[in-house]
Amino acid sequence: MAISSSRSTLLVILLLLTTFAAFLLPSSHGAHNHRGRPRTASHNYRDALTKSILFFEGQRSGKLPPNQRMSWRRDSGLTDGSAMNVDLVGGYYDAGDNVKFGFPMAFTATMLSWSVLEFGGLMKGELQNAREAIRWGTDYLLKATSHPDTIFVQVGDAKKDHACWERPEDMDTPRSVYKVDKNSPGSDVAGETAAALAAASLVFRRSDPNYSKVLLKRAIRVFQFADKYRGPYSNGLKSVVCPFYCSYSGYQDELLWGAAWLHRATKNPTYLNYIQVNGQILGAAEFDNTFGWDNKHVGARILLSKAFLVQRVQSLHDYKGHADNQVDYILGDNPLRMSYMVGYGPRYPQRIHHRGSSLPSKAAHPAKIECSAGFGIMNSGSPNPNVLVGAVVGGPDSRDRFPDQRSDYEQSEPSTYMNAPLVGSLAYLAHSFGQL
Repeated sequence: MAISSSRSTLLVILLLLTTFAAFLLPSSHGAHNHRGRPRTASHNYRDALTKSILFFEGQRSGKLPPNQRMSWRRDSGLTDGSAMNVDLVGGYYDAGDNVKFGFPMAFTATMLSWSVLEFGGLMKGELQNAREAIRWGTDYLLKATSHPDTIFVQVGDAKKDHACWERPEDMDTPRSVYKVDKNSPGSDVAGETAAALAAASLVFRRSDPNYSKVLLKRAIRVFQFADKYRGPYSNGLKSVVCPFYCSYSGYQDELLWGAAWLHRATKNPTYLNYIQVNGQILGAAEFDNTFGWDNKHVGARILLSKAFLVQRVQSLHDYKGHADNQVDYILGDNPLRMSYMVGYGPRYPQRIHHRGSSLPSKAAHPAKIECSAGFGIMNSGSPNPNVLVGAVVGGPDSRDRFPDQRSDYEQSEPSTYMNAPLVGSLAYLAHSFGQL
């Protein structure tokens, strides 16, 4: 799992917010400077958009479809859920390991959906690929919420998984199943799951109205569970989810976030009233600027009210100044002249912290690679044989250093929730520069 404090990670987390800010600023009308002349594009944002979506195919778990484009991957986790007699096949591996963590997976689905809702009209041929990336996640979330007042929030023992370096196709570590329910609640993961299902219901409202209705109905039920049985999932599952995806910010932000998405999806004033009544108690007045898989306060504020941004015009101009360079920095405009998106540009990370990418594919090496046998490759300096196209890694340190070492998970590991907000930003930039 990629929990990183490196610079690139922080840039990606802010990416979606700054792009939304760009739409709200009067001075921001496409790719022009202050004198009205079109700017020259620094990068092929369309190519980067295509690759940022393709990345999710490399993270798929379950039975892969015939149109799978990341061809070095194969089926995996086909018995997931059997430990509790439930079907939990599918979904995404969050990063470079083989565990399915429900909390960041739900956030990934929410952010992919938000990207499509705001910028899908600009995506042209990539819109269908983006929808498929969302659906791969939401199909799994529907399975994980199939039992009332229960959410299956993790498949796999993280500690035992990390003791192995093996392909997901070979994994023989315990596929333990963990859940939250009324006896051991998880308002944070439940609130985020409700947000993901509600946001996705909007994505599919026109293209697949029946699926959209299923998603929204489930979102409503899951939010009721999140609100009725309150508590952070880290309490009951501390030994399982910590330190990987502990809920450090508590569950209050996810209740607001879930309610905000349900308000947008249903237009039901009940959810707006919920936010107004519970907002102060749940921390809506906290003016922190962090936004990520754990803390949703600022995201909920943006979703609920564009006025929240407009009233802070100067800070938005500061954001816009950074936004002109955030994306370009990731794609190669940095001191090392390196793209931190794998497969984009002439120079990019070759030794990412990712099991499937670093070990020979099933096609190249059909025989099983045992649990500890892969560590020889993990610790070697050889480039990864399978290119995880579109993966954005943690990135350089505060001094712009990037050693490109597989063992350095903070800097070299990609994650689904770093790519998800990037999708919308790249669509916006590609459109702004006439590439879409």
